[in-house]
Amino acid sequence: MTDQDIRLPKAALDRRGFLKGTAAVGAGAMLANMPITRHAFAQGAKGGTLRARAYADIDALDPGFYQNAYNVDVMNCIYSKLIHYKPGREWDWELQAAESIEQVDSTHIRFKLREGMMFTGGYGEMTAEDVKFSFERIIQHDSPVKGDWGPLERVDVEDKYTGVIVLNEPFQPLWNITLPYGCGHIVSKKAVMEATKNGGNFGMEPPCFSGPYVLAEWKPDQYVKLTRNPDYTGPDEVAFDEIRIFPMDDEKTAEIAYEAGDIDYTGISLASLNRYKQDKPDNTTIREHPSLYYVWIGMNTDHPKLKDKRVRQAIQYAINVPQILQAAYFGQAEVANGIVAPGLIGHRERTIVPPEGNQAKAKQLLAEAGAEGLEVTVDTLNASKWKTIAEIAQAQLAQVGITLQINVQDSGSFWTLGMESEGDRWKDLQLIINRFSMVPDPYYATQWFTCEQVGVWNWERFCNEKYDKLHNKAVSETDPEKRDRMYREMQDIMEESGAYRFLTHEGSPIMYRNTIVEPATRPDGRPLYRYANKA
Repeated sequence: MTDQDIRLPKAALDRRGFLKGTAAVGAGAMLANMPITRHAFAQGAKGGTLRARAYADIDALDPGFYQNAYNVDVMNCIYSKLIHYKPGREWDWELQAAESIEQVDSTHIRFKLREGMMFTGGYGEMTAEDVKFSFERIIQHDSPVKGDWGPLERVDVEDKYTGVIVLNEPFQPLWNITLPYGCGHIVSKKAVMEATKNGGNFGMEPPCFSGPYVLAEWKPDQYVKLTRNPDYTGPDEVAFDEIRIFPMDDEKTAEIAYEAGDIDYTGISLASLNRYKQDKPDNTTIREHPSLYYVWIGMNTDHPKLKDKRVRQAIQYAINVPQILQAAYFGQAEVANGIVAPGLIGHRERTIVPPEGNQAKAKQLLAEAGAEGLEVTVDTLNASKWKTIAEIAQAQLAQVGITLQINVQDSGSFWTLGMESEGDRWKDLQLIINRFSMVPDPYYATQWFTCEQVGVWNWERFCNEKYDKLHNKAVSETDPEKRDRMYREMQDIMEESGAYRFLTHEGSPIMYRNTIVEPATRPDGRPLYRYANKA
């Protein structure tokens, strides 16, 4: 089996039994005394610097209020969690700050912390009270990522190291999103209260650290510098003295930097994949991973030009997805049937609008809506792939009489386009080319398109009562087949609204200097810098 053929199991992360059927009472108990795994990097030589590329610069380092996966990549290094994603080819998790953890019943999870996990800055030992504070503040302060905690009610503290996470109802994504991802990080109650007075967002100024690295320096749009934490007493022995992460929006720019020897590790574009496989740079290894990204063209349903559903559907039918993928990805990406990737519960096997579209149908819908000669705009990131997608869509829409103007944005401007909290630009937003990352549960894809997310991350301003009801029900449904049907129906509703033209899930090839680093990644290729090994 090649790397491209790797697929997530149908019930992702189910080999521990937590995402199958019932709430896994008993399965969790078997893990209660599971030892923490020492990774291969602990055996390698130590020292030196790992230089890696990120696709965007960090902009939030509070794990209770973060947004975007590139922030989590850094937080994974400077904080600790009860459990974390295990590096490798299979989705799994293992203990980190927790000595043990078990699901007592469908709404109670008991944990015990490792003793001696220290915070920097003289803030002392990590305790169950810190865990309680870290998790509950996300709900209390109405964090943008509070959805990751779903029906969290509270955390009960039993003693200095032991506590119980209490949910209002079963929550299936807890084991593969909430705890091992971003908002599972634990911060010091004392430090955060001193820094913020009310336990709120500390933004880009962490008051202390608990991971094997600390944030030594951040130069916006230049680099993030992480260095060893001399106070770290956890289970991980890091291989590098320093990690430098360089933000580069454009994959082509990153590839040039790699070839010049400026970085040692980077994702590569699918457009470049064949070329690199045929002519690799010296001392380079290329690895291909399946991707959980989802890419789509969205439409602002509140914009006067796009309020008529028939106009939105005409744009859907005018867009030929295979043509776009051939041009933007050189044929290396597959057509997406929705926002849930292949191999996950809820993946659709078909779309309502054929991937190739239908120009005659598009013209018919425009005529019915009285929208011949329509002029619209599309916003996209300033990178070659996204501009290519926009240009091909522009040509395709022109064939049915729609004029498309392309607005190119840098990352700082782009990622606030549809946010009401950032001003009134959302009112001018019409079409947008977007890509979200996710972790292996369909909930993480569907949660951003609820009515509650309108003006936050739901830039299409799509709001459907049935969709929301299905979304809320699916997170607690313990029958995988029923969950699967719910998520497929939700994507049907999204497509039927006319607000979405699904494009691709891409792929996640990486390359690295094999004389310097043996990277650690999640199964989808996402870097876990904390566990990288020296070559």
